[in-house]
Amino acid sequence: MFWPLELSQQEAELSIVPKLIETQNQFVSILSIDVSNIEGLFQIINASQLSANLFLKHLVILSDFGGEMLQRLNSRFHSIFPSGNLEYIWHKGKQIYEFECLPCSGKLTNSKLGIDGKKLLQSRALSPLHKDIIAILLFGSNATQKRTAEILAKCEIGNYLGKPDALTRFLKQRYIWVSRITSGAQSNTLGNTTQNFVKKYIEEHLRINNIQIERDSHLPGIKHTGDDSEMFTTFDIVASEGTRFIAIEVSFQVTTNSVIERKAGQARSRFEQIERSGYKIAYVIDGAGNFERETALRTLCYYSHCTVTFCTSELDRLCDFLEEYFTTD
Repeated sequence: MFWPLELSQQEAELSIVPKLIETQNQFVSILSIDVSNIEGLFQIINASQLSANLFLKHLVILSDFGGEMLQRLNSRFHSIFPSGNLEYIWHKGKQIYEFECLPCSGKLTNSKLGIDGKKLLQSRALSPLHKDIIAILLFGSNATQKRTAEILAKCEIGNYLGKPDALTRFLKQRYIWVSRITSGAQSNTLGNTTQNFVKKYIEEHLRINNIQIERDSHLPGIKHTGDDSEMFTTFDIVASEGTRFIAIEVSFQVTTNSVIERKAGQARSRFEQIERSGYKIAYVIDGAGNFERETALRTLCYYSHCTVTFCTSELDRLCDFLEEYFTTD
């Protein structure tokens, strides 16, 4: 009752891990049964001892399709499914799934599906909303519309229905994909890629010479807390000429990690130190995971001399900002 919300949520998630392990064989056995259509699978789920929300939780984990992705799926439903249904290839033929509930009113949350924390321990029957999500997680990557298939690329488990050997091999490989370590490595790789992209864009589009652009660098005198005993703060990109410096922080988020929360927490102290020293700081921010954290985003914008996204017109504005700073007497 008195724990911080984040810690409470972690505890709730951990408490259901034994239940997921206990029911894994049931989940696999359901997928191993050959069916001619998705309605046949729904009948098997209803007849099994595995609750619908537990089945869906297993599917969500294997598809690496968490709460934020579910919310985006619902809020952007019509752009993902412009025809209003899921047309996909299966059993060498074209199938059509007609959605019963999606898009649903309000936010599509884990809680609404009964797959968050301790609610997962409360057995739920298969609902029309469960069916809609299951269909997407099974066959999304097989969508006939290319853009839909690309967005739902990890939703491919339906290809292994009724194929126990292939399903087992897939599950072993999928463990690597959905592990936290691999997820962290993927996020780190994306972060490096976006930082290199911004650095290269500035180098190629800046219309003044003699500006040094460096990755993972420092500003003279700028430390973590301003205390002389602290280490110098490392910024994603630093542009400099002589005694003038601009720090550029880059954040692209498609995951549920808290990179932007950390950056926002540091924003004020960094900004105040940088202001006193006569330097500047800018942020390049993109990714739905960042935009959904409105409070953190507002904080960064407030404690920034320039905030842009990754589109070229915005990056051009960043270059203009750099040029104005370095050419103004």
